[in-house]
Amino acid sequence: MPEREARLESVVDHGGDTRSLLLRLPAGQGLAFRPGQFLSCLLPIGIRPYSIASDPEEPELLEVCLNRVPDGAGSAYLLGLPIGGIVRFTGPWGTFTLDHAPDAETVFLADETGLAPIRPMLHRALATATRPVQLLHAATVPLWHEEIARLAATHPRFTFVPLPPGTLAAETERRFVAADADRTRHFFICAVGALVTQLRDRLRGAGYERRAVQYEKW
Repeated sequence: MPEREARLESVVDHGGDTRSLLLRLPAGQGLAFRPGQFLSCLLPIGIRPYSIASDPEEPELLEVCLNRVPDGAGSAYLLGLPIGGIVRFTGPWGTFTLDHAPDAETVFLADETGLAPIRPMLHRALATATRPVQLLHAATVPLWHEEIARLAATHPRFTFVPLPPGTLAAETERRFVAADADRTRHFFICAVGALVTQLRDRLRGAGYERRAVQYEKW
């Protein structure tokens, strides 16, 4: 993919150490991407991948969400950029995507900033769903929760379940394994580290089809 450039338009402080960078592309040069894909940012300290958290329907304004990581050169560089600073990148990349809601109940499971790629997937699912849609988000920082609550208020098929940090695995077990014998749901999971494989293996082991449990591990 060719190298692209975007200018830092603004920074959103979500609280704690979490920030969103809004990156403006030149007029008429928007980026076509699939919900769930990511950018490879070409930073002076190396290449860093960041999920696109914004809506594909606004292709000239990209949003990436990141935490300030102690001793993390990538987050330190990006969060130190002045407004108007240039970010070079390639992409979009990735196969953890959703173009159309499945013909089944759709469940999004996100932990902390794992909500970033799921946010545009959720918007696309709600625009195309004929079956129920659920989002469970366990987080210290309530990322985009006001926006998601508004979606829940206007989409009768959508249920939003904000959770305390560290509770996503237990709530998944309670709702989608122990509560009933329905194994037709389709899951999209995004989190950091071992939690992703824990959720994936538990759901598949409980009888959900392998292809119906999609995931992105950071």
